[in-house]
Amino acid sequence: MNKSKNTKQSGTDKEQYMSRTSLILMPLLVLILCIAIAIPVLIRPYEKISTFTKIAFMDDMKTSGSSSLEIVNAEISKEYDGETYSDGEVVIPKFGEQYAALEIESIGLYVPVYWGSNAELLELGAVQSTSSTAAGSGGNVVIDAHVNTFFNELDKAVVGDKVTLYTQYGRFTYEVSELIEFRASDKKYVLPAKEEKLTLYTCEMQVFGSSEKRIGVVCKPVEMIYYNQKEAE
Repeated sequence: MNKSKNTKQSGTDKEQYMSRTSLILMPLLVLILCIAIAIPVLIRPYEKISTFTKIAFMDDMKTSGSSSLEIVNAEISKEYDGETYSDGEVVIPKFGEQYAALEIESIGLYVPVYWGSNAELLELGAVQSTSSTAAGSGGNVVIDAHVNTFFNELDKAVVGDKVTLYTQYGRFTYEVSELIEFRASDKKYVLPAKEEKLTLYTCEMQVFGSSEKRIGVVCKPVEMIYYNQKEAE
């Protein structure tokens, strides 16, 4: 009799234990499920509006500005209607000066480009390393920007897309010829070159932290238009 009663009591205790365990685990499982659903939904807004995650852009390729950096914003028109030339003068800007506007119409990209590269300028737009050449002067024009702000759609560019650099001294049109991926330590795409080309790059998107992988495009020149005729030497 006592044995039967003890067995029954043991069974009741086990049921109560399982019930309490279920009550504890169920909310935890629901929370995990909600998090799993929410992460993919939140990644895209993070890409567009997150600015607190600082991403390293080849630190040893950056040119540091002074503590008294003077940032100059310029009015650069897309609709220049004056006389143009097939060869002309290239105006080298000062560090911190906006000297161009970059457009890739196919992916909805239009961003100011500043001469020089540091954290302050990267908050304002795309930047061009002073170790590269100004548009229209031959060589490798290297421009980068944060993936979570101005270059968040760069990975949508495809071979054949039209890319335009508007400057105060000319309009320079390129065509995407190559999609590139490289490590931060690999500088082959950002080094000076003899041939005229435009290289755009950014970091690979990471939800947390920064990535050592870079993505971008190399563009070949299609049309070089200058607003000022080059003087005879």
